[in-house]
Amino acid sequence: MESEKKTTVLITAAAQGIGYATARRLAEAGFQVIATDIDEGKLHELSDIPGIQTEVLNVLQPEAISALVERHPVIDVLFNCAGIVHSGDVLHTESDEMNFAWQLNVMAQYHLIRAVLPGMLAQQDGCIINMSSIASSLKAVPNRCAYSVSKAAVIGLTKSVAADYITQGIRCNAICPGTVETPSLHQRLRDTGDYETARAAFISRQPMGRIGQPEEIAGLVHYLITATFTTGQVHHIDGGWSA
Repeated sequence: MESEKKTTVLITAAAQGIGYATARRLAEAGFQVIATDIDEGKLHELSDIPGIQTEVLNVLQPEAISALVERHPVIDVLFNCAGIVHSGDVLHTESDEMNFAWQLNVMAQYHLIRAVLPGMLAQQDGCIINMSSIASSLKAVPNRCAYSVSKAAVIGLTKSVAADYITQGIRCNAICPGTVETPSLHQRLRDTGDYETARAAFISRQPMGRIGQPEEIAGLVHYLITATFTTGQVHHIDGGWSA
């Protein structure tokens, strides 16, 4: 008797933060996880966990994405987690920063969706989850011009894919976190020159009085994989910040 096929999940930026927490949670839940990241050293921390296969991937290289999907032609779930946060208003956002935010936050998701979608369409079943942000078209956040512009585009991409393929078994949703306890956040706090003051300011704007945890976002990813009547939705997970 053949064993039941496991759902295969491809995760980008899986070496730390939200991607790491999601890879662990889904593996523990019985999914087959392909955890990818550009940082081979940090990615190695996942390699011994049952249910996780690691692959080095630079999501800015479409040819590398294509090669990865050729090696793993059956991807049931794509979690587009890779991204970057730039600080600065429009006058303090240089064109190279805007371009890089666009390439990493939007175009990488575009290329990954294009790579995995034919396989999903062939089986008339697939789940795509895109990382957006509350700082997007949902809420104005000071000094996040490049980030907000690119994350707003992710919402547009999500809804477009959902609408185009809704009758062919494909679901596409976006996750919009508020402030989450990640290495990226810690670096941004250090970059201010006053870590503790900056951290206190971030916490003070959260109605729940705390910063979100990566495991909480991972829980939403897990839910969306199983929420088979949900598509084209923008899921706020921000501790009430946008309420």
